[in-house]
Amino acid sequence: MPELLIRGGHVLSGGAEKRADVLVSGDAVRAVAKSIDPPAGAKVLEADGAVVAPGLVDLHTHLRQPGAEVAETVETGARAAALGGFTAVVAMPNTEPAIDDASVARDVLALGEKAACQVAVAGAITLGRRGERLAPLGELAALGITLFTDDGAGVQDGSLMRQALEYASDLKVVLAQHCEDASLAAGGHMHEGAWSSRLGIAGLSRLSEEVMLGRDIALVRALGTPMHFLHLSSAGSLALVRRAKKEGLPVTAEVTPHHLFLTDAEVASYDPVYKVNPPLREEGDVEALRRGLAEGVIDAVATDHAPHPPERKERPFDEAPFGMLGLETALAVCWTALEGRLSLGELLAAFSARPARIARLDGPAGGRQGGEVAAGAPANLVVFDPSASYLVDPGRLASRSRNTPYAGRQLKGRVRHTIYEGEPVVIEGEAQR
Repeated sequence: MPELLIRGGHVLSGGAEKRADVLVSGDAVRAVAKSIDPPAGAKVLEADGAVVAPGLVDLHTHLRQPGAEVAETVETGARAAALGGFTAVVAMPNTEPAIDDASVARDVLALGEKAACQVAVAGAITLGRRGERLAPLGELAALGITLFTDDGAGVQDGSLMRQALEYASDLKVVLAQHCEDASLAAGGHMHEGAWSSRLGIAGLSRLSEEVMLGRDIALVRALGTPMHFLHLSSAGSLALVRRAKKEGLPVTAEVTPHHLFLTDAEVASYDPVYKVNPPLREEGDVEALRRGLAEGVIDAVATDHAPHPPERKERPFDEAPFGMLGLETALAVCWTALEGRLSLGELLAAFSARPARIARLDGPAGGRQGGEVAAGAPANLVVFDPSASYLVDPGRLASRSRNTPYAGRQLKGRVRHTIYEGEPVVIEGEAQR
């Protein structure tokens, strides 16, 4: 590849910001300086008015392959991720078949080798994600898999979850829990509250999330094994995590852009695009999660990108599947919702350095994601214009699906360029592969 000069941007790295040019050679940053003359033959990307920062890392992406390629593939999902500024995603294991053995994991990893961003894989905690018997965690860990989850279903059996945590401790891997007590969630389609009563839609209580979260925090307290909690959605869940962290327990938590931006009032339209699990909550929950992210109680923002084809998503609300798109719009959604509540540098840390650390993608074996923008660092970078605005057009999204809740909304902030392993995979908002 020719050398690459990113010119005229504000470099965000290590909590500091400075006006600088960034020179990339091969797959690494060669120099960061106030002014760099382009070497002969170098490609120049303009970054005037934009920030240059470490590439984003998504802890929670549904790529649907194998088994549901009509909704998404590794290739199309990675392209959507690159357009959203991500240089790494963690593919969830709720595929068909589930990623619960080494052969399936190898297939997905192989598909990711030519993708527009790094595709890491999360392994299932239990066989088939059925919550009955543990998957071969050691066999999967031997492939370099560091994150395990039955996402889409919480592990209901507390004894089995304890056993999984004991294995995870020995293997030095992280378990990530979809906190949902199935007995309390049964039959629910949206948040249980005033809007569900008014609309006549069966409600899904906060209790289903908070009860399982409380149980698993107790397991962490007993065992001392680190644990990550996926897509938390309620003020009560935030309070539980805050207390756990004050105790010094090794827990981390994520929140999605849609739980920071949308409320259950959106469901008044009966549009299934707003059906997601955990459900959109009330304004008080949204405000609590925003505050929790600003305070650092919430460690990371993760998209929970969940594509579905129109023939499935456009069914009646109680028949439609849970899930919405998130990769391409994530950073802009959060910047639109949170500008003035936290700095862009703080927001980017929740999208990059901290999720990379949770998924253990920050070291040499994991891809060296989420590091600083400095000479010698890997050239996984995003160039983001915080003042640009755009209207979300579902027809222009890279995903195979169109179930975005932001269609027709004006968002602030846009990814201009994405550089993955030194290659510009997005230039001026256009995918290059």
